[in-house]
Amino acid sequence: MPLKAPILALAMAALLPIPALSQELDEARVRELVLETIRENPEIVMEAVALLEKQQADAQAETQAEVLRSQRDLIERDPNAPVLGNPEGDVTVVEFFDYNCPYCRRVKPEVRALIEEDPNIRLVYREWPILGDGSVFAAKAALAARAQGKYEEFHWAMMAIKGRAQEATVLRVAEEVGLDLEQLKKDMEAPEVAEHIATSMRLTQALGFNGTPSFVVGDALVPGFVEKDQLSELVSTARDRAE
Repeated sequence: MPLKAPILALAMAALLPIPALSQELDEARVRELVLETIRENPEIVMEAVALLEKQQADAQAETQAEVLRSQRDLIERDPNAPVLGNPEGDVTVVEFFDYNCPYCRRVKPEVRALIEEDPNIRLVYREWPILGDGSVFAAKAALAARAQGKYEEFHWAMMAIKGRAQEATVLRVAEEVGLDLEQLKKDMEAPEVAEHIATSMRLTQALGFNGTPSFVVGDALVPGFVEKDQLSELVSTARDRAE
């Protein structure tokens, strides 16, 4: 995103010699000094941009760390979120995902291999349908499948489909895994289904996630596709810190 001139000027002002920051200088003189400095030292623009980006990154990291501290129980222990793997596991891996996300489908075997190889992981799934109406319908159906004890079976089957998840596709998969379709449609309108999705939206905004998949493993926030080995390393780090 292009930096607005006033913001860039402030960042570059921070790089000017101390006399240039004297309170005796008016705004016009400060601007003049900034322009003179740019002409004489054009590389200072990149230094100013780097400084501002670092400040923004530091501020975002601080905000994310505070969200993890204050919302840890909701992120990892929300009773309204499906849990796969070992419900009593010592490390929790949280994945925010969308059934229409190609990277979520690519990461499926990585995540599945992770919980199969490490029997002490709690895998929390947060439905985050951000890719259209089909995604919303699929998320609601998956959450409703809990009432019939088939969330996990339905989830893996949905992640294996070809093409987009949409109403017809979702219902076909639901039927294939043995769900009662009429009951499923009723359960899709349950308040806990809507609440789960709304909570996912709030959490991802607070954590600064902007796409799927996104993971939380201990104190690490991991946006995007990630291989099993990297996930295993993050789990090991979280486990070591907990000891």
